[in-house]
Amino acid sequence: MTHVRRNPEERRRRIIEAACELIPEVGVAGLTHRLVAARAGVPLGATTYYFRSLDELVEAALAAAAEVTTACLREWGEALAASRDVTATLVRLVADYLQDHVRMRTWNELYAAGGLRPELRPLARRWSDGLTELLAEHVDTTAARAAAVFIDGALLHALIHDRPIDGETLGRSLAAILGTRPA
Repeated sequence: MTHVRRNPEERRRRIIEAACELIPEVGVAGLTHRLVAARAGVPLGATTYYFRSLDELVEAALAAAAEVTTACLREWGEALAASRDVTATLVRLVADYLQDHVRMRTWNELYAAGGLRPELRPLARRWSDGLTELLAEHVDTTAARAAAVFIDGALLHALIHDRPIDGETLGRSLAAILGTRPA
């Protein structure tokens, strides 16, 4: 009988990925070790071996989700830097973002968890702070912060209305906030 050596880092990564996949489906409150183990294809004991508590597992999954956000902000930064019309580019980026229901639900769960758990607040602020910094390269800081707050609101609007804000409203609103012409 051949003994196959387990790769602990690979198993831990699969558990985190499974939790990330489940968060937009069941929410942070609905996440369980049992669900994560089943999704990751590992024994139930593996989730508690790598993560002593469900809170620890949630934090690891939300940290992984925040890393995706950092990558998204880099992409947005590149698109805005290459653009001649910051407002039009931002409208397109936001409209595309609002079509990604999984990412929106994940980010909403991170915001809600950050509201309840102070240790998660830096992860929850990564998007809005990063977006503000990114936009401040193109408009004044006050307008950049206002646009980030509006985009957060647009995300919540899309979640509770089951559809994103239409492009025209998005363009007029962002132009007014940024002090530019409508996209």
